Amino acid sequence: MGRILSIDYGKKRTGLAVTDPLQLIASGLTTVPTHELIPFLKKYMAAETVSEIIIGEPKNLDGSATDATALVTECIRILKKHFPEMPVKKIDERFTSKLATRSMLDSGLKKKDRQNKALVDEISATILLQEYLQYK
Repeated sequence: MGRILSIDYGKKRTGLAVTDPLQLIASGLTTVPTHELIPFLKKYMAAETVSEIIIGEPKNLDGSATDATALVTECIRILKKHFPEMPVKKIDERFTSKLATRSMLDSGLKKKDRQNKALVDEISATILLQEYLQYK
């Protein structure tokens, strides 16, 4: 059984999280500049077994597409091009950034650390993955 990789895709930065090999625990992996995502994933997947990728699908509160939805759709196309055998699933990501910020507040992070957008992206990817594991 391989790991599940979660992607919180953004125009500038992309947050990543993974499960343990047994797919029980979600952990933040890192945040990479978006233009470095594919090279990072190729290197990571050469070292670790990944069985599927989930990616956050941005939606408005009413379920309609956002401005970022097209970016995620393009990212999925690129992922399928570079990793044709890898299943890629879209997961509703509404509220993950707010939950990430709330999680940072609850954990007692200082204001300066909470303003670190890369950390917010990584935590968002982790929350997305935790929700997916609970659903699964």
